[in-house]
Amino acid sequence: MRSTPRALAWLLVLGGTVGAAAAVTLMLEKLAVLRDPGYVPSCNLSPVINCGSIMSSDQAEAFGFPNPLIGIAAFPVLIATGAALLAGARLARWYWLGLQVGVVAGTAFIGWLAFQSLYRIEALCPYCLAVWAVVVPIAWYVTLENLWAGRFGTRAASSKIARWLRQSHALIPMFALLVVVGLVIEQFWSYWTTVI
Repeated sequence: MRSTPRALAWLLVLGGTVGAAAAVTLMLEKLAVLRDPGYVPSCNLSPVINCGSIMSSDQAEAFGFPNPLIGIAAFPVLIATGAALLAGARLARWYWLGLQVGVVAGTAFIGWLAFQSLYRIEALCPYCLAVWAVVVPIAWYVTLENLWAGRFGTRAASSKIARWLRQSHALIPMFALLVVVGLVIEQFWSYWTTVI
């Protein structure tokens, strides 16, 4: 049985920590707004970088409760998984596949939130951006680990695509980052030109 790369374990620990910190901070800001409607969140920096307008939107409670609660529940799982791997744990296939479902669902959810933030609410939240920045690479490298370890089947693990991804694995997260940066620049171009 192959061992899980330490780099993935560290990505889970560090990315999970960044995501958890962002989720907790967002939840504390949300609670402050609920206690005092006149409270201005610390992340209200400009008309575009403005958590307040995102927090007050319907999208901020997609499932009937504040979205940061999802991160508060999910990111510690990533941290614990990474810590267990660093300690030498061998996780069962069912656990890896469950983790796969979780990271794919998380990526789909932040994709939806990114669209809502850019094109419906028309504001950006720095804490949300931090979550976006860690969820995509975590999902990508968990997927690659499952692929290369044969958890999607030996045929997939030995495919040409799997071999190509071993040498070009960083292209997809870099491309995703460039797409998001490009969309942010394009959507708020009139604002950025007034700042520069």
